[in-house]
Amino acid sequence: MELNPKIIYRFMSKVIKTGNCWEWTSLKDKDGYGRFWLNGKKPLAHRISYELFKETIPQGLQLDHLCKNHACVNPEHLEAVTCKENIRRGLTGTSPNTGSFNRNKTHCPQGHEYTKENTLKQKNGRYCRKCHQIKHRIRYKNNKLKLKGVNI
Repeated sequence: MELNPKIIYRFMSKVIKTGNCWEWTSLKDKDGYGRFWLNGKKPLAHRISYELFKETIPQGLQLDHLCKNHACVNPEHLEAVTCKENIRRGLTGTSPNTGSFNRNKTHCPQGHEYTKENTLKQKNGRYCRKCHQIKHRIRYKNNKLKLKGVNI
């Protein structure tokens, strides 16, 4: 992207420098990422910042917010990485075993500890054995009641 002083001025007028982050103060999407009106489109503000102040984003790479603040547009807080690396570093993921947030969980949603003995590992994630057993006991009892003709 060319270093057009008018674009830089307009861009920076929507930024407040708070500590080390450059906080985007204008339009944000539902995930908290800034949007910048440019040439009839609303691209992500952090991508514009990276291209204005650093370099063109290499094809096939994404920008990772090193500060974990989606509203930050400080180019020094952005790093071009692969999608896989961005997910690995992220706080959440699309399946139970992606993202450092899920990997670092020590207990299941019901409060049972993820220990070696209490963890079932499958290709799409890990599961609590205690919750798994409870679920299957309930299913077994419900099936027995259905066979007796009891409406559940």
